[in-house]
Amino acid sequence: MSGTFIGMPAFPKAAHDAVRDTTLRANLRHATHTIRDKRAVAVAELADWAELREAGKQIKTETLRNLDTYLVRLEEAVTAAGGTVHWAADAAEANRIVGDLVKATGESEVVKVKSMATQEIGLNEHLEAEGIAAYETDLAELIVQLGEDRPSHILVPAIHRNRGEIRDIFRAEMGRWGRPAPEGLSDEPAELAEAARLHLREKFLRAKVGISGANFMIADTGTLVVVESEGNGRMCLTLPETLISVVGIEKVVPTWRDLEVFLQTLPRSSTAERMNPYTSTWTGTTDGDGPTAFHLVLLDNGRTDALADEVGRQALRCIRCSACLNVCPVYERAGGHAYGSVYPGPIGAILTPQLRGTASEVDASLPYASSLCGACYEVCPVAIDIPEVLVHLREKVAEQGGKGHRLEKAAMKAAGWVLDHPGVLAAGERAASKTRKLHPKKLPGPGARQWTESRDLPGLPTEPFRDWWKKNRAGDRPDDRTGDDA
Repeated sequence: MSGTFIGMPAFPKAAHDAVRDTTLRANLRHATHTIRDKRAVAVAELADWAELREAGKQIKTETLRNLDTYLVRLEEAVTAAGGTVHWAADAAEANRIVGDLVKATGESEVVKVKSMATQEIGLNEHLEAEGIAAYETDLAELIVQLGEDRPSHILVPAIHRNRGEIRDIFRAEMGRWGRPAPEGLSDEPAELAEAARLHLREKFLRAKVGISGANFMIADTGTLVVVESEGNGRMCLTLPETLISVVGIEKVVPTWRDLEVFLQTLPRSSTAERMNPYTSTWTGTTDGDGPTAFHLVLLDNGRTDALADEVGRQALRCIRCSACLNVCPVYERAGGHAYGSVYPGPIGAILTPQLRGTASEVDASLPYASSLCGACYEVCPVAIDIPEVLVHLREKVAEQGGKGHRLEKAAMKAAGWVLDHPGVLAAGERAASKTRKLHPKKLPGPGARQWTESRDLPGLPTEPFRDWWKKNRAGDRPDDRTGDDA
């Protein structure tokens, strides 16, 4: 990946600050609860939801196991349909390819479909440095861009903003980017949507280059698929003369029949809709219809490293529905910015450290950004066992060392020795009981202190259990062993 959000601290510090923002918490609570309640109703309508979930899991798992085969098949099909395929090993290479393609057209601006892959590699920033303006056309992404903000949710990037904040952003910033907001703009949703529609329409009609991602790529035919709910994507995909799609290599599926499964599970899991409002597909180029030039940039950027991990690779099954974010108690309170990545929430906590590695403080902290409650696994439409991967990544982070992990390892080693010597354990229990009035209410040390800030330490009994048993119950059974070595 291209790196963390600029200036973001590790998750514990970012979350510590975020939970004190009462407006943010209110916005997140209202939005996530509304989405997940609607999703539950939509999913309950399908009697075969469990079977669809398992089918999606199996399709993605089999595809990942044979990813090399399907990617070659995809390249051949795209090329045969008139498109050009480019392979990008990392963010820098992908940005260079896209920048060169745009400059070759002679254009200095592009319109974009919402794309997490291009956010991942920092494409907008790269294009700006090359003198190319990139305009986001998804409504939520437009809000984020106009507000010089960062996305905080996979499905609803501006979920942390309320209507009043959006109105103020439109009033202040739209004129700087193009058509200004109407006079007297209110915070009514219909008025905000109309202001965005008028602002974007002139960009759609003027732009010669469009940039997209893709939700799926069909290997058999070379077809790309974008699902969205506003129609802006279709404008970007059909009106420009040149279309450039930047897509992660894991988004490929073998056949159209496989796509059928995901077109049932993705809408219900993401927007709680039975059918996606706008599902756009395109295959290469066609004379007289749509763009005359199509380029597909296949992005690795850490994905093959994740693929090599037998436990962690299941994160690549993700279809970006965001259901895990909407049920996560940690995300609901901390928000998406605290994750320091374009991929927030539970899926981000396992995907980002695999794409970027765990060398930075931010990435090493992400596997711990979870209570391991398991709600994310229960709602995942492709059955990614996020808690399992979190624990797996925590083990990896611990193995690479660091002050806290060295202390933990030393403490566990000492505890193991004590437990192997019952006499020492018994003496320690007696000493702890006799000195219990002197014990602190809070544990020392940064990590332990945070744990006891919101929890009471359990009180110690007046005597250890083994001593109580010897005095009161030792004769209950003839085979009782009551000595200190028992």
